[in-house]
Amino acid sequence: MKARVHVMLKKGVLDPQGEAVRHALGALGFEGVNGVRQGKVIELDLAEGATEATVKEMCEKLLANTVIESYAIEMG
Repeated sequence: MKARVHVMLKKGVLDPQGEAVRHALGALGFEGVNGVRQGKVIELDLAEGATEATVKEMCEKLLANTVIESYAIEMG
């Protein structure tokens, strides 16, 4: 079973990497990019029977810094 976790900085948390990407896109001539938020995707290959609750516990304990990051889980 596969799980995919999308981790992003929470709204209101400064994203210097996203700002650097936005600036670089402008320097390359891409107009109209008003903001960029950068995150990460973590893919897990889990044993059969793994639950979303288990993945959520993984996120809370290790995969996401829940003080400044939010996450979304896709199971499939």
